[in-house]
Amino acid sequence: MTDPEHHCHALQEVWDEHFPIARAMGVKVGEYDNHTLTTHTPLDGNTNIHGTAFAGSLYAIEALTAWGLLYLEIAMAGLDASIIHAAGNIEFSETVTGDIVAVSGLREHTNAMDELAANGRIRLELTTEVIAEGRVASRFRGDYAVRLETK
Repeated sequence: MTDPEHHCHALQEVWDEHFPIARAMGVKVGEYDNHTLTTHTPLDGNTNIHGTAFAGSLYAIEALTAWGLLYLEIAMAGLDASIIHAAGNIEFSETVTGDIVAVSGLREHTNAMDELAANGRIRLELTTEVIAEGRVASRFRGDYAVRLETK
């Protein structure tokens, strides 16, 4: 099934049922279009002692957003695969004082699902950004290993 809305709903269910941190932080699937996923997370419950977004929450949200993008891309391609977050790095440049909006895209990996289908596995680096007041507040780069499930 290649219905994006159906797969977005399924992703939200996976996060809510199998990723306690996503549920606790309130990460929600937002928009998924043109190989890009946007997530929305309330600031409330994800703050530090200064009342701004907690760095650990930003890392987790951005890593989950990239993982979720891969989940959706795999589902839209009609494949069944496991996704492993192998490594990640984050840079902070602005404080986040409002709800957290994270965006991840497959811009430089347009043939990733074809490669996965052909080779049974891929490894790629994805970037996720949190935008605050029109500027990039943090940029996460994560390394993900994906392997087709054997049946």
